[in-house]
Amino acid sequence: MKKILHIFILAVLCLSSTTLFGQQDPHFTQYFDNTLFVNPAYAGSRGMLNITGIHREQWVGFDGRPRSTTFSIHSPLSYESVGVGFTMVNDEVGPVKQTMFYGDFSYTLKFKNKGRKLSFGLKGGLNLINIGSNALETTEASDPKLLQNVRNHVNPNFGAGIYYHTPSFFIGLSTPKILENSYDGVSTTNLEKRHYFAIIGGVITLNDYWKLRPTSQVKITEAAPISIDASIAGIYREKFWIGAMYRLDAAFGAFVQYQITPQFKLGIATDFGTQEIRNYNYGTFELMASYDFVFKKQGIRSPRYF
Repeated sequence: MKKILHIFILAVLCLSSTTLFGQQDPHFTQYFDNTLFVNPAYAGSRGMLNITGIHREQWVGFDGRPRSTTFSIHSPLSYESVGVGFTMVNDEVGPVKQTMFYGDFSYTLKFKNKGRKLSFGLKGGLNLINIGSNALETTEASDPKLLQNVRNHVNPNFGAGIYYHTPSFFIGLSTPKILENSYDGVSTTNLEKRHYFAIIGGVITLNDYWKLRPTSQVKITEAAPISIDASIAGIYREKFWIGAMYRLDAAFGAFVQYQITPQFKLGIATDFGTQEIRNYNYGTFELMASYDFVFKKQGIRSPRYF
């Protein structure tokens, strides 16, 4: 465990030493339920077919606010060392609309100690981009970069990740989009920037009724400050989850989730910015739903924390 933690810290320090330049992929308060979006090695790690969706309304009341919806489905194959998945993301910020479609593949190595697994993953797909430049108010009417709209521009891409997990601990590193494609197929400066993600978390048993689940995610992107999310959740009787989240120099929030059945979980979340823009909106809200399909007679043997 100590060796894994040391590797994680070293990787984060190496990533954070790079030059920082524009953050483009959406944030999520419930990022810990959206791992497949950033790390393909997560595919199949739950041991069954899982479907998860999250919808986020950011800065409600603010014109052109970010709106994001993610959908993921993944499962191990009958040969359980192989996992496959599919992720779709629809993201809108002002005149820019992106719809991403990605397939995910993972291969898992199992250690002798029960429950310890190391997965390697690849993802590949495309980003469908639309930019309505005519909706912008420009200071220069003849600005050549804003004269034409971008309609259904397709950017292919691929990514990779690594994910280590036990029943009570996980850690991962990934970059979901490696190619830095142009948003309009012409510009050499308006590019999809490469994002690097590091995630870590675990579950601590406090007593017969309560468990504690701390998690953290680090995102590093060129042209943007390093983004660090940290959350902690209390889990009561394996059914009721209540927690808080903090995003470094950006926002704080809270979330509540309820395990309606051993297979079905719902969650709601909200966060509020810590910067001046908070004075011009009513906050951010998220809705999450996740369902595990059980096809084996033994059902779900243990609760899923990540």
